[in-house]
Amino acid sequence: MALVIVRNRPLTEGSCRTMVIKTGTKSWAVPACYAGAETCGGVMIRGPYPGNGTRSSVHYLDSGGSGRAGFTRAGLGPAGSDSDGFVPDGYSPERLGPPRLGTAMTQDEISWPSSDSRTRGSWGGAGGRWLLWPLRVVLWSALLVIVYRGVTGIAFNQASAPSGGGLPAASPASAQFPVTLAEAYAAEFGQAYLNFSPQTQAQREEELAAFVPASVADANPDLGWNGSGELSLESEQVADISVQDPHHAVVTLLATVNGQLMELGVPIVAAGNRMAVSGEPAWLPAPQQISIRPAAVRSDPVAQNALMNELPAFFTAYAGGDSAALNRFLAPGASLAGLDGTVTFDSIAGVDVPAGGATRQISVTVIWQLAGQDESSVTKLAMTYGMSVVELQSGKWYVKEISASTEAVGAQ
Repeated sequence: MALVIVRNRPLTEGSCRTMVIKTGTKSWAVPACYAGAETCGGVMIRGPYPGNGTRSSVHYLDSGGSGRAGFTRAGLGPAGSDSDGFVPDGYSPERLGPPRLGTAMTQDEISWPSSDSRTRGSWGGAGGRWLLWPLRVVLWSALLVIVYRGVTGIAFNQASAPSGGGLPAASPASAQFPVTLAEAYAAEFGQAYLNFSPQTQAQREEELAAFVPASVADANPDLGWNGSGELSLESEQVADISVQDPHHAVVTLLATVNGQLMELGVPIVAAGNRMAVSGEPAWLPAPQQISIRPAAVRSDPVAQNALMNELPAFFTAYAGGDSAALNRFLAPGASLAGLDGTVTFDSIAGVDVPAGGATRQISVTVIWQLAGQDESSVTKLAMTYGMSVVELQSGKWYVKEISASTEAVGAQ
């Protein structure tokens, strides 16, 4: 909004009074012509836009009209003279009081619009400029991250590129070594490698050529064997795999050859789903046997005698798989599935019952008979079970769980 002072003639003392322009709810006090004055002083008027988006009825004098829009003649000067004053519509001396003559207007005589009316409908300037700095920080941070990722991506791609003739760089799909496929591949290779004899040498060379690169097969078709003697594979399985990088690993096979246990280390090179045995494998020692020194168990003879009396009936029901009979020996909430008659109960060979509370972890050695055999040639097997039992009544034990045991019965 702009204020414009339009001066028609020079001001003289006593020629001005206070004139109020009423706009909306606010009033503007401006000099106006006093009755009988020969000259009219400057008129303070309001600009074309009052701040709320509408055009004021009082506008600039050069706006194309008569310059007196919003004013009415008050007959303040002599009839027919140019000094007739204009007052705004709705002017009321009773409300505003009599005009003051011969004095200049003071700041208090001008009723300025409030700050809310001056700012309503338009932006006041730099009120939201503080938002620019956080936005700039975010934009610059994003640009720095993009530049950093781009530079590191280019650097690492160049570093991982092969110098020439090597394996292709690992793509995201092949970043992990194909462990399962390599284990199966090495097991198949072991079937061919760990069987040889002079009579089947040519066949073995053809089988090995399917696993090794052509350059290796041409230079060493038997992979180190001199063509003499025999080797017979009885069994094998994957024991371990050691992955060195996305392209190289060593698969260890546990095998029995010529009646002896051994391990075979097979070097595997892979690129995606393609792989090969990169060279001659290595004969490794079998796992070494260790001696076991079990901790001394302080046995509870009372509980042991009670369980020796109850366990034969339990294992008879367990061998037959009769759920109704099994439930009579189970603790509340326990559930077991029997052996469905594949074996029959023969006897209890031994029980270890450590001292403790109402719940015990015991070891039981049971002798089974294989079912469906002639009585003249009965096959018997002694097997050891680990059991969790709980005493719910005085001297009465119930089974919570049964599984294979890690301890031998009677090992002291």
